[in-house]
Amino acid sequence: MTNSGPKTRAATGVWPLIHTERAALANDLTGLSEERWETPSLCSGLSVREVLAHLTAGASLTPLRWLAGVIRCRFDFDKQVALRLAEHLGGNGAETLERFRRVVTSTTKPPLPAIAMLGEAIVHAEDIRRPLGLRRDYPITVLTSLAGYYQGADLVVMAKGRIGGLRLEATDGPFAVGSGPLVSGTTLALTMAMTGRAAYLTELRGDGVPILRRRVPRERT
Repeated sequence: MTNSGPKTRAATGVWPLIHTERAALANDLTGLSEERWETPSLCSGLSVREVLAHLTAGASLTPLRWLAGVIRCRFDFDKQVALRLAEHLGGNGAETLERFRRVVTSTTKPPLPAIAMLGEAIVHAEDIRRPLGLRRDYPITVLTSLAGYYQGADLVVMAKGRIGGLRLEATDGPFAVGSGPLVSGTTLALTMAMTGRAAYLTELRGDGVPILRRRVPRERT
C-alpha cells in the first residue's frame, strides 16, 4: 500500500521546485572561466566550484551512504561534508558543472526533508551567485515557503535560535514571524540572514538588525 498522506504529497510537490533551481544554477554557470570558478563563495574557505560540488554530493547521497560516511568519519559531520565534496569536485570547473548537471533531476537525498533540499538549492546557489555578481528572481511563493521552513528549523541550520526574540517582516511578500525588535527586508535577504549569511545584513532594516548581526558569524562555514 502506498503512502499518499499530506507529507508525501507535499514532498512530491517540492521536487519540481528543486529541479528548477538546480537547472537555473547550471544555466547561470555555463561558460564560466576557470579563474571565476575559483572565486571565494559565501561559505568560508570554499570556492564557488567547491560549493557546487557540495550540491552535487547532496543530490547523490542516500540515507544509507550518509550514515556510512558519518560512521567512517567518526561522527565528524564537517569531515563528512569535505569527503563527499572531494568525491564530486572533478578536475576543473567544466567537469564540476557537468557532474552537477547529471543530478539536476535527482530525488536522492540524505535523511532530510525535501524542503531542506530546496533550501540547499537556493541558499547555496546564492552562496555562488552573489560573489559572481549573478542574480536570480526567485518566485516569491517559493521563497515564502522556504523562509517559513527556516524560521522553525534548528537542526542542521540553526535559524530558529538565531531569530529568537525578533520580529521578521518581508517587504516583498507575506512572510512575517515572531515578536520583538523589527528586522525587515526582502524575503531572500531574510532567509539568507536566518541561515547565517552576513553579506545580506546590509539589505535589512529595523531595530533588530544589530541584534541579528551579533548572532550571524562574520563568515559562514
